[in-house]
Amino acid sequence: MMDEGWAWSDAWIFVSVVIAGKVGRHRRSPLSRRPEGVRLVDVLATAEHLNQAIPDRTEIETGVRRLLGADLISVADGWFQVTSAGEQLWRDRPRGGLTTTVDSVHSVLNRRYATADNDWRLDDQDHNAAMVEYTGRLLPTPRQSVENSTVAQRGPG
Repeated sequence: MMDEGWAWSDAWIFVSVVIAGKVGRHRRSPLSRRPEGVRLVDVLATAEHLNQAIPDRTEIETGVRRLLGADLISVADGWFQVTSAGEQLWRDRPRGGLTTTVDSVHSVLNRRYATADNDWRLDDQDHNAAMVEYTGRLLPTPRQSVENSTVAQRGPG
């Protein structure tokens, strides 16, 4: 594959893994985080929060492959984690507001890191399951009417 530089969506995926995994939150110790990382559905939810859009399957697969190739994240058994090198990038990035974070990371990736591909593939079933779970999170919880509640069905005291 010809080196075309880092895409904005690569940085978007990276920042989503970082924030979903709470890597940057108060510079938490790796020992205080979930050791297994975060699932794809959490990455999608964070990505949507950052950009009001869900990355498509190609953006996810390409971004993860490049980030794996640069050793900035790892993926094992469906769990995404930021590596030590990724944490260093996150700590050293230019600071700004949340709206400019992906742009800042994209700039750093293009200046400091060569793109390298990895052979990781996003399984169709894993992608579909994450999308179903994420869209299920968006559905409002139905309200239970007083008439249908267990208290109303039992009757008075």
